[in-house]
Amino acid sequence: MRRRLAALAGLLLGLPLTLAATAPQSSSTPQLSNPVIAEDFADPDLLRFGREYYAYSTNTGGVNAPVFRSADLQHWRSLGDALPVLPAWASGGNTWAPDVLAVRGGYAMYFTARHTASGRQCIGVAFSVRPQGPFVSRSAKPLVCQLDEGGSIDASGFTDKDGRLYLYWKNDGNCCNQLTGLWVQPLAADGQSLTGKPHDLIYNAQLWEGSVIEAPFMYLHAGRYYLFYSGGTWDSDTYAVGYAVGTSPLGPFKKSPDNPLLMTSGKVAGPGGEGVLTDARGHVWMYYHGWEPQAIGYPVGGRRALYFSPLKWNGTLPVVR
Repeated sequence: MRRRLAALAGLLLGLPLTLAATAPQSSSTPQLSNPVIAEDFADPDLLRFGREYYAYSTNTGGVNAPVFRSADLQHWRSLGDALPVLPAWASGGNTWAPDVLAVRGGYAMYFTARHTASGRQCIGVAFSVRPQGPFVSRSAKPLVCQLDEGGSIDASGFTDKDGRLYLYWKNDGNCCNQLTGLWVQPLAADGQSLTGKPHDLIYNAQLWEGSVIEAPFMYLHAGRYYLFYSGGTWDSDTYAVGYAVGTSPLGPFKKSPDNPLLMTSGKVAGPGGEGVLTDARGHVWMYYHGWEPQAIGYPVGGRRALYFSPLKWNGTLPVVR
């Protein structure tokens, strides 16, 4: 999904106000009743547009990229499909983890789809002048497609404090017994093409991660770059959220020894697909999908609903309540 100092980017690029990662945080965080979207809403991405919010998710019910809108983060209304037509290189049915970023002239959506020619999952980009879409992709090929690394999934855009744009993603190595890593590459100002070279950042190595790290999300706090990510088995209660810290969007990054940050607890199992949102009143939230403990996985009636938890800081350490 997602924002990331987009308020500053908006001033630089002449765009509408979106998320400001460094907005002042109110001392009293309001209560939200979870899940805020009580249906299947996997791999969420949240975008703030003034005092409205947009939420996007992985395909479900024949919709490539479901999009919802809210005025208060609690009550959401479906707006249909934000990506109704896939590009020619992609096959339907496997469109995952859309991420929307404010760019020059509008919004870029990064999405994962099945690369028809190879059968792998790859990353595409689409554009719209409105956050709700429809987003249109006219590219004849994917934006990122590491076929030698198993494919590429879970793209996430980031706007740095200087207005420069970056794209983070995962090489899909766990699809075929290869290493799984998180990557980054600079984006052009319009968000629709890459510049420079890709950099590999971290790989699965901590015990809790198993063979998977994925769903990268970059967040800048107090001069430090926090690379949040998910790890473990996605359709189990072992799925969880960790993070690594760096001093630059390009790294290097060091994983926290206290990982995971967010894990199965109470009424939420296998939280993941995380992101960070600062609301219009300055409250900072971590959002994520999660299973109900008694219904984990498909097709046993499980759903990955959308949840919010306050994100606080203990010095340089993030704390999710």
